[in-house]
Amino acid sequence: MERRSFLRGAVIGTSAAAFGGTLMRGAAYAAPAQPGAGPYGALGAADANGIQLPSGFTSRVVARSGQAVPGTSYIWHNAPDGGACFADGTGWIYVSNSEISSTGGASAIKFNSSGSVTSAYRILSNTNRNCAGGATPWNTWLSCEEVDTGYVYETDPWGVNAAVRRAAMGRFNHEAAAADPVRRVIYLTEDKSDGKFYRFIPSTWGNLSSGTLQVLKAGTATSGSFTWANVPDPDGSPTATRYQVSGAKVFNGGEGCHYANDTVWFTTKGDNRVWQLNLASSTYELAYDDSLVAGGGAPLTGVDNVTGSSSGDLFIAEDGGNMEICIITPDDVVAPFLRINGQSSSEICGPAFSPDGRRLYFSSQRGTTGSSSGGITYEVTGPFRA
Repeated sequence: MERRSFLRGAVIGTSAAAFGGTLMRGAAYAAPAQPGAGPYGALGAADANGIQLPSGFTSRVVARSGQAVPGTSYIWHNAPDGGACFADGTGWIYVSNSEISSTGGASAIKFNSSGSVTSAYRILSNTNRNCAGGATPWNTWLSCEEVDTGYVYETDPWGVNAAVRRAAMGRFNHEAAAADPVRRVIYLTEDKSDGKFYRFIPSTWGNLSSGTLQVLKAGTATSGSFTWANVPDPDGSPTATRYQVSGAKVFNGGEGCHYANDTVWFTTKGDNRVWQLNLASSTYELAYDDSLVAGGGAPLTGVDNVTGSSSGDLFIAEDGGNMEICIITPDDVVAPFLRINGQSSSEICGPAFSPDGRRLYFSSQRGTTGSSSGGITYEVTGPFRA
């Protein structure tokens, strides 16, 4: 999945001059043929589920909080959040966190080759505000607690093996995780206004029971070079991990995180930015910054969870905003891919593609009710770019 760096703040249908600044690396801006539409075209009218989609795409509800998952007796959890998909023979599994205090955890839905639900079950129980997380190359789900003393829990998407707390990965306000099989590390975001960006180096790749937690060090600019430094006390007591290393770079509200092809992308909700770490050159830069858009017309606001497709497109879910999942393409087009109507008090969470890339799963955490008990988990099917 090849990518180049995105235009800083590029917006479809808008000229580069509208930003009042220089675009990143002087790359040329190419406006799409249809202003306001990305590679999939304009959004259509809302369907029966209240979702606006491009032509050729359809949606269905696969689970609702407090109700049995269709085709099973399992009651779906409240406040669904971060998620991921795992191959399961000819089918697949979608796992989803529950961002509930004290009784959070995570659940899973198993699908057969035709996309029918065959079972649903709990894979983690009685943990605290499980927000985002990340999949590992050895097919486990890292579920992260979004509290100041939060842990990472390694869970089994099949629900066979008991979940394990991975204390060596640090105790802080965890958000997302992304595995880098080349450097054999796990990247971690921290959802605090003065949060940091971390990586965990396991003593043995594939075993997260021990290792070294490091934090990214860099200047205050929006681009430059970076280094890593060991966090002296990953337990975060008495001094929080984000205050232990002088020169650690501040990121305002770290959220989603995605790795592909020697690059890590992660979002910071506090300043509505998407950051890009170029791992081969140890440099960082902005991939998207809505403050560069003149007149406040940015298509992507409230950046949160992020995932990638086989085409190299990034799909970024909004926490609030227009309740959209927006796409950023390798050629710097930024546009809405879908929009949920009638759920302005919610947020979109857990975007993840099925292993064949034909289905996109995600949740509206509070649905139409604005309450954690109103969560809805969706599936979108259609001609996604290969």
